[in-house]
Amino acid sequence: MLTGLLAERYNGRGILWALLFAGAYFFGGYFGVLNGIESIKEGKIDVDILMVLAALGAAYVGAPFEGAMLLFLFSFSNLLQDLAISRTRSAIRSLMKLRPTEALCRKDGELHRLPLEELQIGDIVLIRPGEAIPLDSVISEGESSLDESSLTGESIPVTKRPGESVFAGTINQTGGLTVRVSRLARDSTIAKLIRMVEEAQAEKANTQRFLEKAEQTYATGVVLFTVALILIPCLIFSQPFHDVFYRAMTVMVVASPCALIISTPASILSAIGCGARRGVLFKGGAYLEQLARVEVIGFDKTGTLTIGKPEVTGVFSLADLSSPLRAATRFQDEEADALLQLAASVESRSEHPLAKAIVDFARSRDLTLQECQGFWSYTGRGVIGTLGRCTIAVGNIELFEENAAENLDLVRPEISRLHDEGRTVMVVGELLAVDRDSVPCSGDDAAVGKSRAKVLGLIAVADSLRPDAIEVVQKLRSIGVKKIVMLTGDHDRVARAIGRRAGIDEVFSHLLPEGKVEAIRALKKFGRVAMVGDGINDAPALATADVGIAMGAAGTDVAMETADVVLMSDNLRNIPFALRLSRRSQTIIFQNLAFSLAVIVVLVASALGFHLPLPIGVIGHEGSTVLVCLNGLRLLAFRG
Repeated sequence: MLTGLLAERYNGRGILWALLFAGAYFFGGYFGVLNGIESIKEGKIDVDILMVLAALGAAYVGAPFEGAMLLFLFSFSNLLQDLAISRTRSAIRSLMKLRPTEALCRKDGELHRLPLEELQIGDIVLIRPGEAIPLDSVISEGESSLDESSLTGESIPVTKRPGESVFAGTINQTGGLTVRVSRLARDSTIAKLIRMVEEAQAEKANTQRFLEKAEQTYATGVVLFTVALILIPCLIFSQPFHDVFYRAMTVMVVASPCALIISTPASILSAIGCGARRGVLFKGGAYLEQLARVEVIGFDKTGTLTIGKPEVTGVFSLADLSSPLRAATRFQDEEADALLQLAASVESRSEHPLAKAIVDFARSRDLTLQECQGFWSYTGRGVIGTLGRCTIAVGNIELFEENAAENLDLVRPEISRLHDEGRTVMVVGELLAVDRDSVPCSGDDAAVGKSRAKVLGLIAVADSLRPDAIEVVQKLRSIGVKKIVMLTGDHDRVARAIGRRAGIDEVFSHLLPEGKVEAIRALKKFGRVAMVGDGINDAPALATADVGIAMGAAGTDVAMETADVVLMSDNLRNIPFALRLSRRSQTIIFQNLAFSLAVIVVLVASALGFHLPLPIGVIGHEGSTVLVCLNGLRLLAFRG
């Protein structure tokens, strides 16, 4: 292009000049022509066609330098856009580089350093301090602190012990570990994270879809307007064709919506990349937009607002049916131990967090658990199990009301007191005159209520509020969330006690999964609703909400598939971060759209009213595209 300009200056417009500008047009417009041909095949008119037509028009009126500069700057701006997009993607794909290519594997009593592709599930791998975990595994031997920041965004090391999971790409910091491979390389958590980010970046936001649909109509309108700018002045007002055509080509260039079209994807891709590096995964631009408009947030209680590791805080036994309830002092009570043993023996067959708390506490007291031969679980109420010749029930008060517990009134005052303290109460009792034929193995709820029961005692369990829960609720309120609620299956008094401490506006308690769905639907009258849960038990509510947010999803396939936004760690502070990021991205998108439209209006008005030179129009048009792209890239550095 520049050599062509020099050739014209010193040798005039000869063969050399023509060849040089032909080369500039070929190299500058090669990809634009290819893209334009593809668009024509699809029956569309887009900005590539507009740019090529404008460049050819400039050459036609004797301004090949302006046309070549247009093609060069257009290609250069497209290159910058591609670099910006690849930067957001490389920020994520670089996580894969943290995973080593080989691992020290123990086979047949000998150590072998093998490529990761040769490792199988169940293989034993040794990991030294300072080394990265090669594959998702479970610790067999050793204890160490691991840096999981590459996956969760959390900088504080996490202590891992035998039986706990470790993830590929995380760094072993202090002690040597022996681990057993649990997932192949292609199925590792970090590989899934990268795939999901790339899929999210391909998922277009609603604004982007609208602009792309409008591009066809807009580009066609620009072509028709340009034709009118040529025909009307020439045919009606007899203006010189050269001047009219030159001005029309300038208008075609400056009216092209390049900056307008890139304004949204540049911001969305950068925001998704920024979130993923913090351990916040948006499933697509649409959910980024939705989260920015959320006005109501619902929290699950267990494992979300609370730590999710309930502990037994009291075991209470009945001395006999006529005596008042007696609390075991520091659990040093034979009757309390006997009650705990019965409850733990039945709960050992359950996967519920409360069941695990009871079993762990019984084992910490060195109690021997009995074999539970029959076991039935009743959603939202409790469990029933057979221990020898006895049938033991462990559950909430409703389970015993349905089974006509004969001494339930003796324990009601203590249950109320414990609920007011924010403790969950598990009633332990024996079923009498059980109609065993009515208790199917499937655990059909219809079987409940066909027996008589007597209460043996109570077990109180408490789950501590997360230390940052109060701060997070306050931050969400300061951001502009109008209503913050808690949805839980727990007893009303327990839920309200925790809700008061956390600063929650409203508490929905005693909810089964379908009850949470109904609560979410009811909350939508206040605005768009986000639901925060663990992604497993709360799956229906997450799906019903406008935005479902799963917490602590690292290594949890169900959570990563269920939610719209996935928080890889269980850090509550990532929720206000995600909300701020989504709102910041919408602000930048608005800035880009406003700036792009303003530039188009100013340049078109200048071209029509003040005969704007084509080179100035080209620089203004392509410069605005680059500035919009760079403005979107700022989101990569967002700190929240």
